[in-house]
Amino acid sequence: MSTEITLPDLGESIESGTVVGVLVAEGEEIVDGQSIIELETDKAVVEVPSTAAGKVTSVAVADGDEVKVGAVLVTLDASGEGPSDAGEPEAVEEPAAESEPETVPAAAQAPAPVAAEPAPPAQKPTEPAATSPPITAVVVAAAPSVRRLAREIGIDIATVVGTGPGGRITVDNVKAHSKALHSARAAAPSAPSPGASVAPVPLPDFTKWGEVEREKLSRLRVAVAANMANAWNTVPHVTQEDRADITDLERWRKESAALVEAQGGKLTLTAIALKIVAAALREYPKFNASIDIESQEIVYKRYVNVGVAVDTDRGLVVPVVRDADRKTLVQLTSELTDLAGKARESKLGLDDMQGGTFTITNLGGLGTTQFTPIVNWPEVAILGMSRGAMAPTWDKERGEFRPRLILPLSVSYDHRIIDGADAARFLRWIAQAFEQPFLMT
Repeated sequence: MSTEITLPDLGESIESGTVVGVLVAEGEEIVDGQSIIELETDKAVVEVPSTAAGKVTSVAVADGDEVKVGAVLVTLDASGEGPSDAGEPEAVEEPAAESEPETVPAAAQAPAPVAAEPAPPAQKPTEPAATSPPITAVVVAAAPSVRRLAREIGIDIATVVGTGPGGRITVDNVKAHSKALHSARAAAPSAPSPGASVAPVPLPDFTKWGEVEREKLSRLRVAVAANMANAWNTVPHVTQEDRADITDLERWRKESAALVEAQGGKLTLTAIALKIVAAALREYPKFNASIDIESQEIVYKRYVNVGVAVDTDRGLVVPVVRDADRKTLVQLTSELTDLAGKARESKLGLDDMQGGTFTITNLGGLGTTQFTPIVNWPEVAILGMSRGAMAPTWDKERGEFRPRLILPLSVSYDHRIIDGADAARFLRWIAQAFEQPFLMT
């Protein structure tokens, strides 16, 4: 009996993906649940499993093919294989790129995350470090017909606020957004409103001056570019800077590293930052919120899910540590280690990168001294960590300068709901927490 294996519904309104690996060949016997292709979506590379067992009689896709939900991937001869109703494939669980956790430098999705931890100059950058401001791929909840309408009238669906169940975007939302944009442009033609789709300026013909080479953007990079542009156009960014004396913390971290490693994690500065930030978000709930301009409300989240940027060979991804405020430091280090490994091997599932309420990005391992991270919309703030360095610090009690390890910190925030004084207090709270490692639990 011939059975066609099709691309299942991947959830989160994902309609298609690019084949980046075909894992079976004609003539091969496969079992139910065996991975048959690797598919790159806007958010991750996932393995798509077969829903039946049998002999592969034909493979309908190849590397680089764009396939839509419902498209035939392979055809099987299921004669004598599996249940007699093979023609009715079992419901496929949402492929989440499952993989066995692997212990690797962690931290926080990624950066470690995990990003390389800012430590003394001699320290090796063993943790993943973000090379650009982290922006997760925004998952837009909207029906195909709504997406099509948005494309047809030139609206970036990611900039539309949904009022349907669970924030789902409706046809009326798209029309209202389009009307608002047209009204804003009519009132101020030279200044598009925040979040408005701006037509890209055509590039000049570079071949006039010499040879060029073009490389197609990956789906992940396209998503990152769109999200970064949306965040920059939508959020009025302000960045606050501070410094933390982590001399004592670094000593404590090294003394405790072996104990934590024995329990499956790696005690990085990013992991410690995750613990500190989770506590800070409880103290300052406005930084754990989102702003709903349409309803003129602030949405306070009663959960703390922290994303950590991770630099991978595919680009920047931001896995999310859920309920970070409810976990011990040892639990956080173990989870960050696992997420970092999955990120590097392109095995993060879609669920691993959704639901974040705040983001941490650590560029310390790359030697960065200071930078301005971009807020990961619809979040309202992001913490940037740079490389720690020894600096002379005045000791009032001794009346002399002493060498201390100083960690540069920066927080970018949405000035629509967070004022400068709020940001200063928030960042100072975090800096003081870094300076008191004995309070770490």
